[in-house]
This record gives sequence, structure tokens and C-alpha cells, in this order.
Amino acid sequence: MARPKPSTFDKMKTVAENRRARFDYFIEDTFEAGIALTGTEVKSLRFGEGSITEAYAEIRDGEAWLVNANVPEFTHGNRYNHEPKRPRKLLLHAREIERLLGAVERKGMTLVPLSVYFNSKGRAKVELALAKGKQTHDKRATIKERDWQRDKARVMREHG
Repeated sequence: MARPKPSTFDKMKTVAENRRARFDYFIEDTFEAGIALTGTEVKSLRFGEGSITEAYAEIRDGEAWLVNANVPEFTHGNRYNHEPKRPRKLLLHAREIERLLGAVERKGMTLVPLSVYFNSKGRAKVELALAKGKQTHDKRATIKERDWQRDKARVMREHG
């Protein structure tokens, strides 16, 4: 019997976060995916280096790939150091990949990485979101709502 998935992921140390993605996209669903890394990539991520701001995920030949994520070369690495922007394989169950592929092909959605982190077992994970792009007017509404929440909190703090 399958173990139930937790509602939130077990994030011990967040390495990289894509804050812009929550502004540019409507987040429909999130997935936790493992990521296949080489030794120097893991060491570089443990030092807190790495960026996923321009990254996206795609499904090729029944496998999920993280494209354009930047993990800089490890400073103490030798000639076996890794390539910083190479595509990295995401580790997902076949059923999850089928579901993501269907949503991307049929509904025109996008796979966006939200964060890269280490879980409590020390494994590198990617929080992947199934997202739909926002129009300009939706972005303006988001800014307006965020400003209103900030003003409301300020008023409550002053008069509270």
C-alpha cells in the first residue's frame, strides 16, 4: 500500500528559490522530484550556490529534465568538475510523468521549478509546479492585492 504524501514537503535547507515564478504563473499543483546530480554538483549546492530563476522542466522520451538550472562549478573541484548549465534528470514516478505530460500537452501548462532544497535525509529535491502563465492584467491584480495586504497590516499595527 502506498504511503500518503504529506501536504507540505520536508525542506531542511533551501538552496535556491524561484520567487518570480509565483508572480509570473498561476500555480495549479506542486510535485516533489528528486534530481540526479554528480558529486561536485551536490557539494556546490551544499555550499548554497545555485540558481533556478531561468530554469524550466520538460518531458523528453518519457523522462523529466530540468533545463537551464545553474549550478556553478565547485571551487575545490578538479578536472572532473561538472558543466554548470547541463540538463539534469528529474526523478519522478512514471504515473506522475504521465500526468504532467498530459497537462502540458492538453491544457498548455508549464513545468516550473519553485525551489531546490535538501530534505531531512540529505537528498537534493526540486519542488516542481504545474503552472499556467499570467496575463499582464493578472499580474497587476496580484501587485494590487499584495499592496493592499501590506497597507492593511500597517493600519492594523498602528491602530491595533
